[in-house]
Amino acid sequence: MVALNPDDMAPVINRLKRAQGQLGGVIRLIEAGRDCQDIVNQLAAVTKALDRAGYAIVSTGLRECLTNPDGVQPAEQAAMEKLFLTLA
Repeated sequence: MVALNPDDMAPVINRLKRAQGQLGGVIRLIEAGRDCQDIVNQLAAVTKALDRAGYAIVSTGLRECLTNPDGVQPAEQAAMEKLFLTLA
């Protein structure tokens, strides 16, 4: 499998932490009995943040594959394609 550079993951971690806070906000809205539209709007923001984090991870993995001096192994290529399709 493709190993990701932890330095490249810093923006992804920040995005996931932001999504974690947004998800907590969704829970608080539900517990407070807030309007359905407010809840769904916040939930959509969480979903978008998670999707972007996932795509950033796959993008970083693809970049690692492309810059690998040994080339891309067929198993790695298939794994990255599967990960991309999981998000699509």
